[in-house]
Amino acid sequence: MPSVMPAAAPRRYTQTAIALHWLLALALLGLLALGTTMTELPLSPRRLQLYNWHKWAGMTVALLSLLRLAWRLTHRPPPHEGLPRWQARAASVAHGLLYVLFFAVPLAGWVYSSAAGVPIVWFGVLPLPDLVAPDRVLAEAIRPLHGVLAYALAALVAVHVAAALKHHWLDDLGTLWRMSPWTPRA
Repeated sequence: MPSVMPAAAPRRYTQTAIALHWLLALALLGLLALGTTMTELPLSPRRLQLYNWHKWAGMTVALLSLLRLAWRLTHRPPPHEGLPRWQARAASVAHGLLYVLFFAVPLAGWVYSSAAGVPIVWFGVLPLPDLVAPDRVLAEAIRPLHGVLAYALAALVAVHVAAALKHHWLDDLGTLWRMSPWTPRA
């Protein structure tokens, strides 16, 4: 059974990076649940309300992703200690793909909403500009793309979580402590 923390504690991310990571993680889980739920409902005021909440949350995720990317570009993450070179490289590629999808999913949703002629009014207060003119054909083409990108993001997040758990528990690297909001115990 691996120890709670390896002898040499891994270097941790900054508190800001940790906070942005977990805010984004919770928002993405909520968006996936909301997106799956709302599409299963019949057309009703409740469904329309959930679509608005989904759009608001999606735009919030885009903003959080922008903040997180800005932080990441100005604050070097701790090295992948204890990982073989190929796994460290795979982790870097996976993180890069996560960032691409953090922006691609809400952008596709925004384009879909614009093309469908249904503007986004963030939190019911701030109207966002349409990215494209209303176009039914474009809307029907973008809608499934938004879903595919969202499920690709969910799958990549699942791989990310599985890798973190494997490195923490099986490889005994204490990986979870790097992004934990709590201080590691000895």
